[in-house]
Amino acid sequence: MRTFNIMAGLCILAGLSPALTQAQGFSGTPVVNGSFQMDVQAYRSDSVIGITEEDIRGEKLGMNAFARINYSLGGFSAGIRYEAFLKPLSGYEDQWEGQGIANRYVSYSKDQFDITLGHFYDQFGNGLVFRSYEEWSLGYDNAVDGVRVKFTPLPGIQVKGIYGTQRYYWTTYREEAKKRGIVRGVDAEFGLNELIPALKESRTQLILGGSAISKYEKDDPTLGPYQLPENVAAFAGRFQATRGKVNLSGEYAWKVNDPNELNNYIYRNGQAAFLTASYSRKGLGLMVSAKRIDNFYFKSRRTETANALDINFLPPITKQHGYSLPAMYPYATQPNGEMGVSGQAVFTLPKKTRLGGAYGTTISLGYGLVKGLKKSQVNDTLPLNTLGTLGYTSDFLAFGKVKYFEDLTLEISRKFSPTFKGILQYTRLDYNFDVVEEGIEDGHLFYTADILVLDLTRKLTATRSLRLELQYLSTDQDSGDWVAASLEYTMAPHWFFSVMDQYNFNNPVSDNTYHYYNFAFGYIRNTSRIALSYGRQREGILCVGGVCRNVPAASGLTLTLTSSF
Repeated sequence: MRTFNIMAGLCILAGLSPALTQAQGFSGTPVVNGSFQMDVQAYRSDSVIGITEEDIRGEKLGMNAFARINYSLGGFSAGIRYEAFLKPLSGYEDQWEGQGIANRYVSYSKDQFDITLGHFYDQFGNGLVFRSYEEWSLGYDNAVDGVRVKFTPLPGIQVKGIYGTQRYYWTTYREEAKKRGIVRGVDAEFGLNELIPALKESRTQLILGGSAISKYEKDDPTLGPYQLPENVAAFAGRFQATRGKVNLSGEYAWKVNDPNELNNYIYRNGQAAFLTASYSRKGLGLMVSAKRIDNFYFKSRRTETANALDINFLPPITKQHGYSLPAMYPYATQPNGEMGVSGQAVFTLPKKTRLGGAYGTTISLGYGLVKGLKKSQVNDTLPLNTLGTLGYTSDFLAFGKVKYFEDLTLEISRKFSPTFKGILQYTRLDYNFDVVEEGIEDGHLFYTADILVLDLTRKLTATRSLRLELQYLSTDQDSGDWVAASLEYTMAPHWFFSVMDQYNFNNPVSDNTYHYYNFAFGYIRNTSRIALSYGRQREGILCVGGVCRNVPAASGLTLTLTSSF
């Protein structure tokens, strides 16, 4: 009935469009747009990589799908998003199983005000205290269901206020007996060059911003004898300064003590800091970043441990690799505590020079290092993070002894002719398995890997191209060495074909060697795309933008269909 009502409402709006266009504030042409995606996997048992009938739980088919429809007329807009997980694809939480209207909103904008009722996504600053977003490939959605108001009283000033509860799979706030917190907050940003007449002509552009966010969650006596704070607030201040080719930005956040399942219910306040500086000119780009995270898990339910109900987002500063073997060991931010630095330099060697070649060469060098915090006991009698205590003390600028992750990547990109180009990449990384995957802060099980990638593309005709990708990973730990190869053939603008294989050998814990092959082809027409693939999926961690989920091994057929209008 709920689905029918929403769909009927949109149909009525479309039917009333001619009349609405005559009303004040609804002038203009009605616009309807949307998108659709369906991912279907047909599974099979595969004894070679250890997948049995029991592993796939007798389910031979999984499907994730969504359809989004948006309607707008003048300052008014409305939309719905229908989702179906029948059953959820392998690697997605079982709690996603179901179907229905997952997202609906109405919004109206006039003069200085913009008001949204229903589900919305937004972010304050870098997201240190608040970020609401959706990532379909990870099965992640922490949309806020409530109200958002944006107010622009003067050019250069924007104020936002939010109030609501976060999405938790298919369970509503009332169905869950109000066991998750209410999120409320305000954010303000000031463009000083627009506000201060003396700065209007300045070459230096300055932006300041500040945020305050809080959650209200009832105390739960069943969790122990401790009194848990029902109102937890967080505050952040940020700046951005740009002058010519130089950009400097930073944000600092502070959070009231928030005892929860993930920090062992300690009463320590939290801190987060993020700083970035960059410089660019023709042929050269430089960027350095630093961050410090200290006890900064922030969820709207203190007992939640999965990728759900996150109020904030802690941006990564390590490189997010796009090639499959360097991405085999992705780093995920550790909210309980970490300090990191990173830097990248990009050089473009001029065309028609000895080093640059006839068409120019680009060299990129990047480095990232993340360590734990230097933590000390609150007193001599209690271990670190003892439940019900202040947890620990920590010097703000001190690195801990335990290395979490280190990455050095050199990439050379060169165009050899109008029809031939290539990329050569080398990566050396140290990956602390105990920390990233087991949650052991002082863990010392490292995977050290050297990885080479060669990516070559040949343009055969104006519409046809061939791409070859070769990768090699060498390590004495984990599952040993890997090689990977893929070949892609594209017939623009419609067809593409690919074949890929990842091969594991020198495995120190098994005599078996494994091929993870995949064959795929697809067809594109205008804004629609259909792709079909068959092969194996390697067990591991999938990360997008620093948010990760575990992906189990799988084998079978996959169909993906996407379209937009």
